[in-house]
Amino acid sequence: MIEIQNLTKSYGQIKAVDDISFTVEKGEVLGFLGPNGAGKSTTMNIITGFIPSTEGTVKVCGYDIMESPEEVKKRIGYLPELPPLYMDMTVIEYLNFVAELKLVSKKQKNSQISDVMELVKLGDVRGRLIKNLSKGYKQRVGLAQSLLGAPEVLILDEPTVGLDPMQIIEIRKLIKALGKQHTIILSSHILPEVSAVCERVVIINKGKIAAIDTPENLSKGMGTVSKISVSIAGPKSSIVSSIEEIYGIKYVEPHIQKDNDVIEYIIESDKETDIRRPLFFAMAKAGYPIIELKSLDLSLEEIFLQLTTQEKEVI
Repeated sequence: MIEIQNLTKSYGQIKAVDDISFTVEKGEVLGFLGPNGAGKSTTMNIITGFIPSTEGTVKVCGYDIMESPEEVKKRIGYLPELPPLYMDMTVIEYLNFVAELKLVSKKQKNSQISDVMELVKLGDVRGRLIKNLSKGYKQRVGLAQSLLGAPEVLILDEPTVGLDPMQIIEIRKLIKALGKQHTIILSSHILPEVSAVCERVVIINKGKIAAIDTPENLSKGMGTVSKISVSIAGPKSSIVSSIEEIYGIKYVEPHIQKDNDVIEYIIESDKETDIRRPLFFAMAKAGYPIIELKSLDLSLEEIFLQLTTQEKEVI
């Protein structure tokens, strides 16, 4: 659906984007992450045709942005970090205006606007001036304008910035629903949001790609140990001794006393060794029941910090 090959954008001697390549499959929700100044907004502006690249190609639905810009723009709905709203228009006036700009046919315009307003829940404010709306509703209007014209691709830049927790949850649910019908590139600084919504992430740093994969695979691929949390009922000293005898265990530490006889332990093991079965059998043999066991894989925040603060890039 989206193919980016050897994309570079230079400003004099400075390369804002430095020879990056990645693809986004049809129906995929891709997280696009990076610290401030990493090249995210520049890349999105090139994809949407707002600025030209210095080198490389961008294709959307098979059309090259340089050779067929109108065909590409027809297929993209864009929500920038600051939605392009006209504050002195009502919601319905603004959406009619955008529909005309996008050359939506008169036969389809009313029904399309109605469908989009229902989807993003704007029906109750259709006649209100945009300047009098809350931040959450303004964001919904911005999302609505990106959906007009029935684009196959949505590019959303910080869609939940400045929203309260309830509004964030609502917009997040909406993005997940839109992912069933659209290909989406989502840029956000709220990394739990990316983990919840996106199937795959691209992390960019200093204009270069630092990593591309699912959050789960990135977590498994980084670090030298596996870490789990396990809650076990029984005497602490005996449990620690039994765990330390399991092959591959590097470290075990009592963490939190949960109940009278239940303690949570943090266990680190060799990355290549799955200790869950040996741990189960060791505790069963000793007669100490496992109450809870969970993985402590790296979070997306931890992965992001490792990739964007270390000096050596990880490709």
